[in-house]
Amino acid sequence: MGTTQLESVPEPKYWHLKTVLSEALDHDFAVGEILPNERELAARFGVARATLRQALEQLELEGRLQRRRGVGTTVAPPRVGVAVGSARHSWPGESADGWEAVDAAEALPTAAVLKLLAAGSGSAASGSASAADQPVHTVRRTRVTEGQVVAAELLYVPAASVPGLSAIDAPAGPARARAVLRELQRLALDGQDRSVELGSARADDAKELDRLPGAPVLLVTTRYFTAGGTAAVSVATYRADTCRLTFGDEGVEITETCVAS
Repeated sequence: MGTTQLESVPEPKYWHLKTVLSEALDHDFAVGEILPNERELAARFGVARATLRQALEQLELEGRLQRRRGVGTTVAPPRVGVAVGSARHSWPGESADGWEAVDAAEALPTAAVLKLLAAGSGSAASGSASAADQPVHTVRRTRVTEGQVVAAELLYVPAASVPGLSAIDAPAGPARARAVLRELQRLALDGQDRSVELGSARADDAKELDRLPGAPVLLVTTRYFTAGGTAAVSVATYRADTCRLTFGDEGVEITETCVAS
């Protein structure tokens, strides 16, 4: 990055500096590379550190930079695309869906999980008192891009959806998670819906995503339907600085794109 004169630029200094830095990121730095420290950058461009911080914050919001604890400011990988409006329907865990199985556990559902499974379900039993007595499999998965975890998912699968699952074949860990997914894929998928909202990272999500608690995230909730109602619900937490929404019948095919209905 070369030195530039900012004194005669009519737009705010930090905004022009952001443009200069963005161009440098395109040509002079590789994904994951650590930028010089703030003192060096401020001296190089002849600006106050407060101005520099404003420019860096804007680039972080745009997904160009990442501030990593114990590492510094690094060049961010391309954003993951979360496609909305595609006509494609598929079960989680099918080929090339981009997620890695981490673990699975079975327990009685909490009130929050019961509410998720009942919402939008064609089955009145999903939210009934008897549903609270039926165990639910919670599958944990992560999505990795450029060697970095960019999303974490909790997939809730009622035991009634996977009656053929054997506790003996895969008792725990990634193998157990994959076994739940395989059994789920035996069902006929009638449809799915997806909602996206902006949220804040909880402590456990923040740790897995290498973010501070409260950092902005995209919460993507997907419900999978069979003739009997809601067969499973996925709640995926995406790093807001590494993701973007895409729209259209087929979505936008980019690196690590998610496709949903």
